Amino acid sequence: MSRTMLAGRMNFATRTFDVREVPLPDPGPGEVRVRVRAAGVCLSDVHLIEGLLRPMLLQGDEVTLGHEVAGEVDVPGEGVTGAEPGTRVIVGAGKRVGEVVWTMGVDYDGGWAEYVVAPAEVLLPIPDSLPFEQAAIIPDAVSTPWAAVEWTGQVSAGEAVGVWGIGGLGAHGVQLLRFAGAAPIVAVDPVEAARERALEFGADLALDPADPDFDTRIAAVTKGAGLDAAIDFAGVAPVRDQALRALGTGGRLVLVGISGGALTVENDGRFQYARKRILGHYGSEPRHVADLVRLVELGRLDFSRSVSGTLPLADAAQAVEALESKKGNPIRLVLIP
Repeated sequence: MSRTMLAGRMNFATRTFDVREVPLPDPGPGEVRVRVRAAGVCLSDVHLIEGLLRPMLLQGDEVTLGHEVAGEVDVPGEGVTGAEPGTRVIVGAGKRVGEVVWTMGVDYDGGWAEYVVAPAEVLLPIPDSLPFEQAAIIPDAVSTPWAAVEWTGQVSAGEAVGVWGIGGLGAHGVQLLRFAGAAPIVAVDPVEAARERALEFGADLALDPADPDFDTRIAAVTKGAGLDAAIDFAGVAPVRDQALRALGTGGRLVLVGISGGALTVENDGRFQYARKRILGHYGSEPRHVADLVRLVELGRLDFSRSVSGTLPLADAAQAVEALESKKGNPIRLVLIP
């Protein structure tokens, strides 16, 4: 077996990304080496390459990107039991180091590679019926919006919810809100194709944020009450201002998208009088990934529409460019080593 492999490496000192040969990693005690079969390309990866995001815990200047990973157990490390070679798994997107959770593909090497090493406890077996391409995106593109809906947002059936930004996370947000029973669901995006997709995924109304009748249409669909919850997947200041205005009394705004800038409230008096809330959200818990796999296996959810295309690992830079430019309006692009 070759002692090198192909990997997509980001150097934060030189601000450069490239795909090149690197040493093949060996699993340590309690770890497992996984042969990567599919790895999702996320907007967070784009932000890391652009410099909007930067690792807080990375030891050194370089990391292999990729936090959405599915594959097969290759070699279990010392002391690992129950991880047989060939077992199909999702690789959890983080690991606990002391009291802190490190993010794979950010704080330590991720899955834009032919192989990845991860703690045995973050591996989740998947059924043969779940394709690797769909399984790979569950740990973020699906579990992050699911956690935002179920955990941080605590959305109940019958609540009126708005979704701003119908990209890879927002499209799943709409689908999962429909599954959770939210009604009505209002999708907001400036791109017509994204709005059309939102309707296909279960939105009751899709609006352009620049629509001059935006406020009137929100009032009409909520019978004057305003939204119970709004979820920002865009991470843009004007979105947050608009979403806050669309909330009714006691409404909550869940922030998923990262702007990298200051968070301000346009009118604190009105905000306080209406008892509105702003809730920060990041990622998901292992239980969310496990729940989603079970729901797919039982036929309650279907993510076959979610993979907009696949590319070889060697073309990772092209995938990043396509996602950044929204070429073809992708939900998720997936790299195949």
